[in-house]
Amino acid sequence: MTTTVASLYPRLEPLLAQVSKPVQYTGGEVNSVSKDFAAAEVRWALMYPDVYEVGQPNQGLAILYELLNEREWMLAERTYSVWPDLAALMRAGGLPQFTLESHLPVRAFDLLGVSFSTELGYTNLLEALDLGGIALHAADRGEDEPVVIAGGHAAFNPEPIADYIDAAVLGDGEEAALAVSDLVRGWKASGKPGGRRGLLYELARSGVAYVPAFYDVSYTDAGAIASVSPNTPGVPERVAKHTLMELDDWPYPARPVVPLAETVHERYSVEIFRGCTRGCRFCQAGMITRPVRERNIETVGRMVEGGIAATGLDEVGLLSLSSADHSEIGPITSQLADRYEGSFVSLSLPSTRVDAFNIDLANELSRNGRRSGLTFAPEGGSERMRKVINKMVSEDDLISTITAAFSQGWRQVKLYFMCGLPTETDEDVLGIADMAAHVIEAGRRAAGTRDIRCTISIGGFVPKPHTPFQWVAQADPETIDNRLRLLREKIRADKRYGRAIGMRYHDGKPGQVEGLLSRGDRRVGRVIEEVWRDGGVLDGWSEHFSYDRWMAAAERALAPHGVDVGWFTTRERPQGEVLPWDHLDSGLDRDWLWQDYQDAVSGAEVEDCRWSGCYDCGVCPEFGTEIQIGPTGRSLLPLTVVRPAVSPVPGR
Repeated sequence: MTTTVASLYPRLEPLLAQVSKPVQYTGGEVNSVSKDFAAAEVRWALMYPDVYEVGQPNQGLAILYELLNEREWMLAERTYSVWPDLAALMRAGGLPQFTLESHLPVRAFDLLGVSFSTELGYTNLLEALDLGGIALHAADRGEDEPVVIAGGHAAFNPEPIADYIDAAVLGDGEEAALAVSDLVRGWKASGKPGGRRGLLYELARSGVAYVPAFYDVSYTDAGAIASVSPNTPGVPERVAKHTLMELDDWPYPARPVVPLAETVHERYSVEIFRGCTRGCRFCQAGMITRPVRERNIETVGRMVEGGIAATGLDEVGLLSLSSADHSEIGPITSQLADRYEGSFVSLSLPSTRVDAFNIDLANELSRNGRRSGLTFAPEGGSERMRKVINKMVSEDDLISTITAAFSQGWRQVKLYFMCGLPTETDEDVLGIADMAAHVIEAGRRAAGTRDIRCTISIGGFVPKPHTPFQWVAQADPETIDNRLRLLREKIRADKRYGRAIGMRYHDGKPGQVEGLLSRGDRRVGRVIEEVWRDGGVLDGWSEHFSYDRWMAAAERALAPHGVDVGWFTTRERPQGEVLPWDHLDSGLDRDWLWQDYQDAVSGAEVEDCRWSGCYDCGVCPEFGTEIQIGPTGRSLLPLTVVRPAVSPVPGR
C-alpha cells in the first residue's frame, strides 16, 4: 500500500484559538489509537453525528472503534460534528471534515460509518458530508469517495436518508462491521470488480447491509406506499437485522478512549445485558434488540477491573435497557461493592425499573458514600395509561419503594413520564401531579422531615417503527403543550406539596419533527435537505432547533407529493398499509405487533417472556436465537479488595 495522506492539523491549529472548546478537536486522548494509514487495507471513519461532548461517550461507537482497531490490517478513526463557529472557519479556509486521531480528511477513508441514536442527527450527517467534500447524494459519489453506512437504532427506518447513505446495517454492529470489512478487503484485493456499485452489490447480495439504491418505491394515488421491491437480481426482498449471541465472547469496550474535554457522561460503562423483553409498547429499543442476552458475573467483573485500570475513571455504569432485571444483579452489585469498598470507585445503574428495584440494591450502589437521588420511569400518569403502554408499575409499588429509600437517607427522586401517549386524556396527565404529591407525602412521613424533593421530567411521545404503536396517530404539539400547561398549573396550585415538586419538560414541537423523521419515507429526505440548506444543523440542541424552519421546508418539499407533515405524524395508519420499513426485518411478526396494539387499546397487559413463556413475537425462531439468562452460580471470588494508596507520613 502506497497511499499517503497528509495531516490537516497544521491548518487546523491556527483556527482553534478562535473557537469555543478547542480541546475537543485536538485528539491525543488516553487509549486513542493512531495506526499507519498507508499500511491499512481497510480504513473506517466512525462518526457519531453530534458534537464531541455528546458523541464521545457513545457505547456503540466505542465498541466498534476498539474492535476494528484490534485487526492489524485495518484502522478506525473517529469524527464528530463540529460547532458552527469552526464550521464557518473550515469553509472559509477550505479545511475539510477531519478525523480526531490523525486529523486526516474523512474523504480519504474507505468507509464512513455513522451511528444514529436519534433522527435529529440527520442534518448533521449532511453537514459533515458537505464539509468533507463528499457528494451529498449517494448516486453522485465517485469511486474515490467513502461508502457511507448508517447504523444505530434509527437505521431500522433509514428511508428518510436513503438518498444520502450508501447502505444501512440493522442491529448489532460487531459481527456486521467485521463482515463489511472483509468484503471491502476482498473487493480491493481483487481489483475492485464492478467499481463502487460492485461493492455495494456485494453488501446487498450477502445480506450484510441494506442498500437503498437497489430498491424501488412506488406510491398509490392516495399517497401511501404501494410497494418496496428490489430492482436488481440477487438482492433479497427483505433485509434482516444482525443479532450478536454470546456477549461474553465480545468484552468490549475494554480500553475506551478517555475524553480530554467535558462530556455528558464520564464513566466506564459495562453493558451487563443486551435486549429487553419487558414489552413496553412505546419502546423501540426494547423491541428491536430482542432477545435478552446476559453477560455473566465473571465477565462483568473482568471488564470492570480492566476498564478502571485502563481509564482511571471513578464511576462504573452497569448498563442495559433495565439493568436491575439482570438475573444476577444482586451478586454483581454486592460483590463489586465489596471489591471496591473504600476506594475511589462508585457504581451506578443508569436504568432501573421500580418493580425490579429494592433498597438492598440501592444500599450496595451507594456504599462508597455517593448517594444521589433515585430515578424511576413510571412513564404514564395513571394506572390505566400504564396498562395501555404495558408498563406494569403500580403507584403502590412506587410509594413502597420510595418509602423504604427515604427511611434510609434518600431525599430526592426523579420521575420520568411521557405526554401524548395513545388513548391519553387530560386526566391521565394530571395524574402525574397526584403521583408526585403522594411521593412527597410518603417521603416526608418516612424521613421525618419536610426536606424532600420530587422532580418530574416529561417528554412528548413519538411513535416509532417496529413497535406496536407504529400505526398510531401522534398527538399534535398544541395538545402536548396544553396538557403540560394544565399539569404545571395543577402543581403550582398545590399548597401542600407544589413547592417540593420540580417540573422539567420539552414542548411538543421537537417531537413533531422527530415523528416526521421517525416514520417518514424517501419523500421526507427532501425536507431534511431543505432544512440543512436553510442553515439547519444540531437540531438536538434547543438553541439551534427551529420548528418554523422545519415546517416551512416540509411544506415546500412535500406539497408536490400531495402529503404534509400531518400525513406522517398525526394520521392513524390502517393495518394493511405498507409501512416504509416493512422490508426491513427486525424479527418481530407484523401480526403480533398489530395484536399487541389492539391489546394496548383494551388495556391488556403482557408479561415478560423471560419468566412467563413465549408470546410468539417471532424473533427467536426467525433468527435462530434464544434468550440467554442466568443465574449461572458463578462468582467474582476469590475477592481482591481494592484499597486506595496510603501516602507515608513525613518523619516516620
